[in-house]
Amino acid sequence: MFENLSERLDSAFKLLKGEGRINEINIATTVKEIRRALVDADVNYKIAKEFTDKVKEKATGEKVLTSVSPGQLMVKIVKDELATLMGGKESEINLNQKPVIILIAGLQGSGKTTFSGKLASFLKNKKGRKPLLVACDIYRPAAIDQLKVLGEQVKVEVYNEPENKSAVSIALNALAHAKQNGNNVVIIDTAGRLAIDEVMMREVADVKAAINPHEILFVVDSMTGQDAVNTAKAFNERLDFTGVVLTKLDGDTRGGAALSIRYVVDKPIKFVSMGEKLDTLDVFYPERMAQRILGMGDITTLVERAQAQYDEVQAKKLEKKIRANKFDFEDFKEQLNQIKKMGNIKDLLAMIPGVGKAIKDIDISDDAFKGIEAMINSMTPFERANPDVIDTGRRKRIAKGCGKDVNDVNAFMKQFEQMKQMMAQMNKFKGAAPGMPTMPMMGRK
Repeated sequence: MFENLSERLDSAFKLLKGEGRINEINIATTVKEIRRALVDADVNYKIAKEFTDKVKEKATGEKVLTSVSPGQLMVKIVKDELATLMGGKESEINLNQKPVIILIAGLQGSGKTTFSGKLASFLKNKKGRKPLLVACDIYRPAAIDQLKVLGEQVKVEVYNEPENKSAVSIALNALAHAKQNGNNVVIIDTAGRLAIDEVMMREVADVKAAINPHEILFVVDSMTGQDAVNTAKAFNERLDFTGVVLTKLDGDTRGGAALSIRYVVDKPIKFVSMGEKLDTLDVFYPERMAQRILGMGDITTLVERAQAQYDEVQAKKLEKKIRANKFDFEDFKEQLNQIKKMGNIKDLLAMIPGVGKAIKDIDISDDAFKGIEAMINSMTPFERANPDVIDTGRRKRIAKGCGKDVNDVNAFMKQFEQMKQMMAQMNKFKGAAPGMPTMPMMGRK
């Protein structure tokens, strides 16, 4: 995500390295490179020009402190302007009504149905709501089946009328059903097309007029770049939607849609969706995204994801074991499971300041822990609970059982001991939360 843009911006800032101060000459060259980087990232030239003009104006008017280099100052200015370009502050979804009616719109293939399932999961598990998913795509039979599967996975009811060919009628009946059954959120998945056409626009506009939704979310595939922005503009003119959802952001290294769409339609980006897993939906935070684009990490999101997997009761048990130096392989395996629930491993590591650049050319698979898990699974329950009993003979048996070399097992055992020592040291500090997932070694598969 934003990989190419991040590299280009980093190169632009290096032009100021060694400069004692910012002046008209050196700032002009840097700004020109920033503008090129934005255009190459599929940002509209007009937007890129306006953005860099603001950066130049602020940079030339700033006095560089003795403790701050011109390059560092420029990074801060660009970060602030990027955050402003993407909306400044996060925009919460409106949940003040009973029931809250959310209309989902967008082109076919943009990820509307998958997002509907993710949103239902998000509202149920993180907001304590009782959502109802509504299948209003009357043209694509697979859409109803897909929504049913998603509903089963997130344990949310799906309302559908396969024989009814009126999207308006289905939506109205679904609202009546929600009121009777205590659903306080109604998520309506509408039909999409491969391109904008009058029939689709009229139908979704009719559904809007009939149900008067509190939120209209436009779902857009960020990989379509500038086309995504143009599509958003056309939909907004017809629907006046309340927010944008960017999907497949993990598959686009350019990021032009994320940077341009707020400027063009003047509507907030409310969610970003990455990956197929139903828990990969995040509220869009412009400030955090700007930090990630500039390789500054995103510790806040990393901590939030860790806390989502944090079990206070389990943490206290684990803390006692660590303090008594009784941390074992069963505990370690539980930590691995918590980390995997947090999302893509490389994405998580990139949230740590400075790490993103270091691992950009390293392929870190989500299967990175499989080799470690295989070694633990090859141990007996007694061995997992008592790591100290694993002698040379046992290590050879473990290696054979998981298809690894004994040297791999030896290296893993050594790293495990080092991690135990590190955790024991961390526990000495006040406020340590040993039950929260810690990123273990991943060097061996």
